[in-house]
Amino acid sequence: MTNCCEDKSCEIVALRAANHGRVLWIVLMINVAMFFVEGWAGLLAHSTSLLADALDMFGDALVYGFSLFVLARSARWQAGAALAKGSFMLAFGLGVLGEAAYKALHPIMPGVETMGTIGGVALAANLVCFFLLYRHRGDNLNMRSTWLCSRNDLIANVSVLLAAAGSYLLASRWPDIVVGSLIASLFLSSAFSVLRQSIRALRAPSTLSPQIMRSVTVRRGGTAP
Repeated sequence: MTNCCEDKSCEIVALRAANHGRVLWIVLMINVAMFFVEGWAGLLAHSTSLLADALDMFGDALVYGFSLFVLARSARWQAGAALAKGSFMLAFGLGVLGEAAYKALHPIMPGVETMGTIGGVALAANLVCFFLLYRHRGDNLNMRSTWLCSRNDLIANVSVLLAAAGSYLLASRWPDIVVGSLIASLFLSSAFSVLRQSIRALRAPSTLSPQIMRSVTVRRGGTAP
């Protein structure tokens, strides 16, 4: 009797899951390390942008942890993880907006030298993560939402560097506030996108026959439920 292993689809799925696991563990470790580096630097420099980026790193570490958890699970599990990741992105977006509002009401000039140095280190770290995840962005919803987080990180890193330059040139806290608002807008946009896709994926399988569900699961890189 034919099954997925006889036509090699099981081996392909297992190989893809193993490749995903290695990549996700690497980017997980990078994000955990950068969370501590940026968080410490943000506190010392009184920088809203660095603190927001550090929280983003922590959020990404949670995201990659979810991604590793669902690697060998069904497409429905992966859609559920994407839903959780979208919720984290939404929460961090709202958090950054709150931080920007606080900075507007409590003016503190950030340490631009620290912002520039640590922002550059964070950009280099996220470039590594981005290129590791880029080739897997189309494998399934789980990896796509993970890649979206990495893409957003690069934009946030560049924004932090621009905020540092603007604060230095203008001797003003406002570039930091503007950057915080832009990061929040990016997070909120991506969060809604991931949430819409994951909700749509969670609803779709209930209307499919078992045979079609198995076919869809294999194409997405999961295992048949």
